[in-house]
Amino acid sequence: MKTKLLFLLSFFLFALSFAQTKISGKVTFRNKGVAEVNVTLKDTYEGATTDANGNFSFETSEKGNKFLTFTHPKYIDVEKPISIENQEVSVNAELKEQINEIDAVVVSAGSIEASDKKRATALLTPIDIYTTAGADGQISSALTYLPGVQKVGETEGLFIRGGTGTESKIFMDGSLINNYFSNSVPGIAGRDRFNTSLFKGNVFSSGGYSALYGQALSGALMLESVDLPDQSSYDLGISPIFLNAGFQKLSDNKNSSFGATLGYSNLKLMQEVFNFNTNFSEVPSGLNGDFNFRIKTKSGGFFKYYGMYDSNRMGVTVESLEPENDFSKINLKGKNTYHNLSFKQKFGKYLLNAGTSYSFNRSDLDFSTVKNDLETGNTKLLTGGNYINFKAVLERKINKISALRGGFELNSTSEKLNFNDFVDKHYKDLISSAFVETDLGFSNYLSAKIGVRAEHSSYLGKSNIAPRFALAYRLAKDWTTSFAYGLFYQNPESKYINGPANLDFQQSQHYIFQVQRTTEGRSLRFEAFYKKYDDLLKVKNLEYKDGQNQFVQTADNNSGYGYAKGLELFWRDKKTIENFDYWISYSFLDSKRDFMNYPVSLKPNFASEHTISAVAKRFVPKWKTGFNLSYTYAKGRPYYDIATQNINGESDYYVRNEGSLRDYNALNFSINYLPNLGKKDSKAFTVLVLSVSNILGSKNVYGYNFSMDGARSSAVVPPVNTFVFVGAFISFGVDRTQDAINNNL
Repeated sequence: MKTKLLFLLSFFLFALSFAQTKISGKVTFRNKGVAEVNVTLKDTYEGATTDANGNFSFETSEKGNKFLTFTHPKYIDVEKPISIENQEVSVNAELKEQINEIDAVVVSAGSIEASDKKRATALLTPIDIYTTAGADGQISSALTYLPGVQKVGETEGLFIRGGTGTESKIFMDGSLINNYFSNSVPGIAGRDRFNTSLFKGNVFSSGGYSALYGQALSGALMLESVDLPDQSSYDLGISPIFLNAGFQKLSDNKNSSFGATLGYSNLKLMQEVFNFNTNFSEVPSGLNGDFNFRIKTKSGGFFKYYGMYDSNRMGVTVESLEPENDFSKINLKGKNTYHNLSFKQKFGKYLLNAGTSYSFNRSDLDFSTVKNDLETGNTKLLTGGNYINFKAVLERKINKISALRGGFELNSTSEKLNFNDFVDKHYKDLISSAFVETDLGFSNYLSAKIGVRAEHSSYLGKSNIAPRFALAYRLAKDWTTSFAYGLFYQNPESKYINGPANLDFQQSQHYIFQVQRTTEGRSLRFEAFYKKYDDLLKVKNLEYKDGQNQFVQTADNNSGYGYAKGLELFWRDKKTIENFDYWISYSFLDSKRDFMNYPVSLKPNFASEHTISAVAKRFVPKWKTGFNLSYTYAKGRPYYDIATQNINGESDYYVRNEGSLRDYNALNFSINYLPNLGKKDSKAFTVLVLSVSNILGSKNVYGYNFSMDGARSSAVVPPVNTFVFVGAFISFGVDRTQDAINNNL
């Protein structure tokens, strides 16, 4: 019996030493239970996972002083000491959010970004632009299919939310691009000078943009050039309109590259095939070339250089609106060169971005009238400009989603203009700017961007200070909201400054509210905005001295003002249907201005109240063919015939004729085919393109020209109603076929 009792006592003591102790508790974040948190006894395999209310419990045979760990991908790991004896242990934990670049909400009010970091909602990547029917491979044209950008065909520029084309600016690697568009004649818009494939990404801001950029009342387009190519290649482009060839040579150590292209364009063949609305006495033609190099330093820095030159010519003959003449003729000779050098380098915790650019532009316009086959009058307008831009930005990361940056910018302008010896001017200005900006990431749900920019104009002899502020908050898993405010300044256009005038900066204030839902392959955006304009330029007429009743508009004062308000909607879906991508945008714009020669506050002649665009792309892998459609509708814009009248011995403006244009409609179509050329494993890539713009032949009108007495008028129309483009683009040394297929070319 004693032996049995001793055995039972020993067994009881042995079992007691392995008795299980219960550990339980609750895990919370901001007083709410958190599910799927891993709770583990450190250095053991024992633990549990929290339920939907954040509760957990498990049993352990461990004894003594231990540590309990709490882990979750979205929260910072927590470790708590506990003492395990024979009694139940209760442990509660309060988590802190894990802040990271992927989950953090970012400010997006007024901006759309396309880059490698934003693939899920990327817009206007090079592939997007090339495959948007009707965009003609031009960045500026593709932007008109996004909300906020007006469809204006008679002149170049980005007309954003009630602003003129000159109120938006374009930057390359941080440096301002002066004369982004080619020289042209009145009534015909200039084209992009820059090849779309030169840029790997962009940020398009239709308002409220960063303090790093200035001198733009309406918006900014920031372009980022490509880095080193993957390998050397040779490229050839052939069409009835142009011929171009180029190469990119990558060094053996893959740390540097250089390349060049040369191209020539001429519309003569197309003019003979199509029924052009415009009578070109000299068909548009152009010669262009560029050179680039890129160097990656041993310390991780990056040098980029890009230089280009282009020249173009054209001549236009139109029926004269004046009875004393039969025709009016305009001839253009244009030249332009642009150079951009940028440098990026990390110095410890600091990142330096510095760049400089130089641009020269010359435009020679010759206006003449013809009566009975004889020229009866001649007017010459010669303009030329040298532009230098330098910018340096130093940035320091505060944490994973917060940063502080600051820098300065110099923008020098030297322009000469001669108008038939009546006006002969030399305009010079140096705009000096300093700026500071911070990104503040308070949590993955809340962030802000605060900045201020200061500028001084040597010509105006005045300075300004422009604050910028933006806030973003995540409403739910895929829903975010943003608000942005900014004050923006811009010098009056130099082409109107023909004599002494007490001028000041023009200014605008932006208020933007946005709600956005973003998921993989889908994006929904809603924006409401209000813009207030002050100190806009007003002009007066200087009578042309040879008595031909012609006038030159010249700056008078800054008494102009205006507003623009509206709603915008954007939806893009790349996921619902396989190999099918589409987007729809709608813009409502209510805008009025009293500026330039407007006698009263009027709806601007470049602003359409309603604009709807739809883009659809379908790629068929089996055929290696992409089918693309785009459609744009815009409610007819207003037009005005503004004339002068003499009241009490003073000249004043009044609206002599006005009305609304017919609604704009254009349906465009294109096909991209990737044939197999050469051997199966050969490194060659070919794209055959067929594009038809305005396939239904809609008779769109951009405006009206009026005679001196207002009795006669003529419509401003596109050079051709329907245009067909056929071309082949071939790359040797690199096969991009699979990349093209993956990107739904």
